[in-house]
Amino acid sequence: MDYAATTPLDEKVFADMMPYFSEKYGNPSSIHSFGEDAQEGIIKARKIVADFFGAKDSEIIFTSGATEGNNAVIKGIVMSRKIWEACGGKPHIVVSDVEHDCVLESAKRVMKDGLAEVSFAPVGSDGRVSADDVQKLIQPNTVLVSVMYANNETGAIQPVQEIGRMITRENEAGNKKIYFHIDAAQAVNYLDCNADALGADLITISAHKIYGPKGVGALYARTGTPLAKFMDGGEQEFGLRAGTHNVPGIVGLGSAIAQLENYKEKNKEIGRLRDRLIDGILASVSRSALNGSRENRLPNNVNMRFEGAEGEAILIMLKDKGVAVSTGSACAAKSLSSSHVLKSMGLTDLDAHSSIRFSLGRQTAQEDIDYVISAVPGIIEKLRGVSGSFDHSTNLSQADEKGSKEEGSVFFG
Repeated sequence: MDYAATTPLDEKVFADMMPYFSEKYGNPSSIHSFGEDAQEGIIKARKIVADFFGAKDSEIIFTSGATEGNNAVIKGIVMSRKIWEACGGKPHIVVSDVEHDCVLESAKRVMKDGLAEVSFAPVGSDGRVSADDVQKLIQPNTVLVSVMYANNETGAIQPVQEIGRMITRENEAGNKKIYFHIDAAQAVNYLDCNADALGADLITISAHKIYGPKGVGALYARTGTPLAKFMDGGEQEFGLRAGTHNVPGIVGLGSAIAQLENYKEKNKEIGRLRDRLIDGILASVSRSALNGSRENRLPNNVNMRFEGAEGEAILIMLKDKGVAVSTGSACAAKSLSSSHVLKSMGLTDLDAHSSIRFSLGRQTAQEDIDYVISAVPGIIEKLRGVSGSFDHSTNLSQADEKGSKEEGSVFFG
């Protein structure tokens, strides 16, 4: 029940990767036949990924994953000389409050280093940012808007097409160029990622979220988008990212993308299982609630809170019953701090600490769902009995405090 953290390697993907570990092991930068064999694998994978985005092959840059891609976008834009020349000084960027930590921390880094001004767009109680709120934050020197396609914790699907259209209108009206970046790591399995349809200039993905290998991803960068080189050395990846290619990983990413079309019906089944899990828990556990919108969420995501029970304790007790879940982002699994995503939605620290993310995948069966539904009530009852004086007087759907950061405020580096 933790497929949002990672997915198992698809058997077909594994088979496609195998030759590049031992038979076609050459360095793709070499001009002899061994290198050419490896290069052919990269060329094929690049075309598969490009077609998926509706892009040119030259617009696909292979990375080590979405974290690297997101860092490259945020830092690469604000470090671009062309950007500074166009702005006539320090650029400004807008990111949503509920982005993955790799986007938020990158934004905070460029702000701290004096490379950019940053505004944070708020979200509603459903975990979604509005195009209007993003538009209100745009300034004359705004060069980048970064909004994820679907949230990794709540599965909330953001209105990225609407935001893309708004940015297009802003660019046309102001005779300028604001670039639009979408972190699509969680969305690729389920949603259309055509760059033109989304109005995106930059899109980042990671293979291990789509039944591909860990340690590889891709960045779509529309032709003409100014990015500073993010890895110095050789001229790999069109001079933007130096270093010997991870050939088996890149081949695996291409193969994983190619398999997506085969799982559209399975994704519908996953959605039905998600609804079964939501309904089953709500019916069997009093004082439980779904975090975020039921309609605008990924078909595999169930993020729930349980009044009077602590999330880490729920996780451990489910683990003892053979059920793997998460209290939030996998990258923050070792942290005991409250989820910034849930707090941005208006939940208190107490609510956030009482929340658990269940995420389904291709191998999830109805028996798994029913087993979880049968296991959760006893765990919650036991934890509530232990907590005794657990204070949860705050309304679950409202919160007086939304953290120390004021919504939509601008911070200067």
